Amino acid sequence: MTGDSEDPNADVQYHLEIGPGDVAEAVLLPGNPERVEKIVACWDEYDHRAHHREYRTATGTYEGTPISVTSTGIGSPSAAIAVEELCRVGADTFIRVGSCGAIQPEMRVGDLVITTGAVRQEGTSDEYVRPDYPASADHEVVCALVAAAERLDYDYHTGITMSADSFYAGQGRPGFDGFRAADSEGLVEELREANVANIEMEASAILTLANLYGLRAGAVCTVYADRSGGEFRTEGETRAAETASLAVSLLAKMDEVKREAGVDRWHAGLSIP
Repeated sequence: MTGDSEDPNADVQYHLEIGPGDVAEAVLLPGNPERVEKIVACWDEYDHRAHHREYRTATGTYEGTPISVTSTGIGSPSAAIAVEELCRVGADTFIRVGSCGAIQPEMRVGDLVITTGAVRQEGTSDEYVRPDYPASADHEVVCALVAAAERLDYDYHTGITMSADSFYAGQGRPGFDGFRAADSEGLVEELREANVANIEMEASAILTLANLYGLRAGAVCTVYADRSGGEFRTEGETRAAETASLAVSLLAKMDEVKREAGVDRWHAGLSIP
């Protein structure tokens, strides 16, 4: 055999250009690399560890708790790469921090949506497991996100997220020159009637991979698009970042409570300091 052999488990990861010790166990996953700076602005301290392609990574502390952030770019294919390579260097808890379109009438621009599970309308997770495998959020992560939103006094909703592979046709929007994909005009209404809360592009793949690998994952997104009222504004961008950062701190406290109680899973009978 000639030439270099591929080793996806090498210390320095090919896409993220990070290695062991570069990230904390808990990592926030925004899509937009520019959102990294807005996330770390609410931390105690941080330093940048890597920037390659769409993947920008920083590590620091929030309320004394180690925390990292890695941008994933747009869509599930690149998000799955980020999760794969972060796992390989020691991360075990992932929280997507993004924006979304809300499809339930009680939701408003600027509100938060905390994902409890996701409809897998993206192709990446299908390459890992059968399509009827659920993309469920870890209940400890959901509880920590809810507690964080409550403590920060942010308006939030919990529910099912739909993750699509495209921003236009896959989310029921017209394409160039008014193009409409088959069945796209009724998509949002169909999802609304099924009590789906919001639409975005990465959560279901992140949740699926975390479940397959026995890791923790969740998602919190700020509503930019009100698909019921037809309103779009980039409002409240930092709310999801602050909520996810506080959730990481709460998860660390929950883990300590579990250790002291001698149990493996946090539950409502255990308090969060």
